[in-house]
Amino acid sequence: MSSLSASAPASDPRAPQASLVPPAPPPPLQGSALVLGTLALSLATFMNVLDSSIANVSLPAISGDLGVSPVQGTWVITSFGVANAISVPLTGWLTQRFGAVRLFTASVLLFVLASWLCGFAHSLEMLIACRVLQGLVAGPMIPLSQTLLLSSFPAAKAGTALALWGMTTLVAPVVGPLLGGWITDNVSWPWIFYINVPVGLFSAVLTWQLYRKRETPIKKLPIDGVGLALLVIWVGALQIMLDKGKELDWFASGEIQILAVAAAVGFAFFVAWELTDKHPVVDLRLFARRNFIFGTATLSIGYGLFFGNVVLLPLWLQQWMGYTATDAGMALAPVGLLAILLSPVVGKNVARVDPRKIGTFAFLMFALVLWMRSNFTTQTDFATIMVPTILQGAALACFFIPLTTLTLSGLTPDRLPAAAGLSNFVRITAGAMGTSISTTLWESRATLHHQHMVERLAQGDPVATEALAGLQTAGLTPQQAAFQINRLIDQQAFTRAADDIFLASAAIFLLLIAGIWLTRRPPKLAAGAAAVDAGGAH
Repeated sequence: MSSLSASAPASDPRAPQASLVPPAPPPPLQGSALVLGTLALSLATFMNVLDSSIANVSLPAISGDLGVSPVQGTWVITSFGVANAISVPLTGWLTQRFGAVRLFTASVLLFVLASWLCGFAHSLEMLIACRVLQGLVAGPMIPLSQTLLLSSFPAAKAGTALALWGMTTLVAPVVGPLLGGWITDNVSWPWIFYINVPVGLFSAVLTWQLYRKRETPIKKLPIDGVGLALLVIWVGALQIMLDKGKELDWFASGEIQILAVAAAVGFAFFVAWELTDKHPVVDLRLFARRNFIFGTATLSIGYGLFFGNVVLLPLWLQQWMGYTATDAGMALAPVGLLAILLSPVVGKNVARVDPRKIGTFAFLMFALVLWMRSNFTTQTDFATIMVPTILQGAALACFFIPLTTLTLSGLTPDRLPAAAGLSNFVRITAGAMGTSISTTLWESRATLHHQHMVERLAQGDPVATEALAGLQTAGLTPQQAAFQINRLIDQQAFTRAADDIFLASAAIFLLLIAGIWLTRRPPKLAAGAAAVDAGGAH
């Protein structure tokens, strides 16, 4: 079959009819094989998603150990995200060239190697290089884990398979901060990467044992080298510009100007090339579909907002609220409670209930959670911080599954891999950029709030004057008292800046609801077998 497909493309009307018929999929797994297969694929997904969040609460420790600022330390997160996003669109080509099972197993093993190298890093540059490698080899893991898992279940139980897969992607961001904080405080930060080694090896061996006889057809296809190079140029330039903008005073810097031009020109050439190439690395024509463009946009912007705030919260707690890495992880961990409970319910009902309604509920919950966080002060206690975290679990459970269903609805099976890869590319890129934008705006807003409060102090604010006099009465020198006042002003400034970002993010989530309702509702499950198959593909 693969030779027929290679010699006579489906687009050629003269091709034999057999080449137009895809090979019959392998039968679903049953019994212990199904359980072990689900475990193996879930562990790989868990490990991948875990590494996107486990470093969040460890950033202050990593930055201090490597001698850089916490803002520079965020490159540890964004470098992984950008490299991961760049490699995701290659999943379709690599799968057809090497086979889904071989590619998935190789990705897991290379991810283990990259994780091991990350633990050995002794400088920020070396750690970022290893994280880039880790992100590049991780690209195919999530799309292929979803594909292989869906092939393991009967079509009628595709919603259950998707719910199990979704729970894995929800639990990992919960466990990540908690586990990362505990390891950082009680062992050392390199072990947040070393723990991937046994998990990854177990997953790779188990996957190969169960799935090697279910390999997908292989055929040789040309790769769009120009498109890939342009993709690396514009995404890389844009991310570096966002990461270094604050440090280099934005467009006052020649380096930032060059990066901006490279990103803009690279993007323009990338779009032109991909729309005209016969074998594009990214099928941009998918954006002509109404559901795909609005579904991808709302999912990606929402994910960027969510991930940016997930990075910002532990930074604020550790730098300005005196939390340890473990405590910061504990403040984020309860998000999994409602997410784990509600995900199976959403997975079972997403084909019967309008996904747009479920997505709207998710965005309303995100807006509520972020509005509650926008009221945090320097006196906010641990219990108050945990309340919106718990509620956020309900939003997460209703976020990924319905929006993915909307985005991929109506696509033929042959276009699903490319569509899933492109959607994941945009989402992961948005997550990395959301991190850079939120941390940059945080520092910028904090500087503005600091200036306003210092101006009030210079004008003889009675509260500040009284506090300064009280510190001197307590035995501090004028210089020590002034330093203490400045520290308190910084704490207030960064807290207010975080509140600004939380509130703005809440408002954007409300606006994004309109994007959800610009999509069309997918067919109901009761509409027939075709709808079941479509739901399974999702």
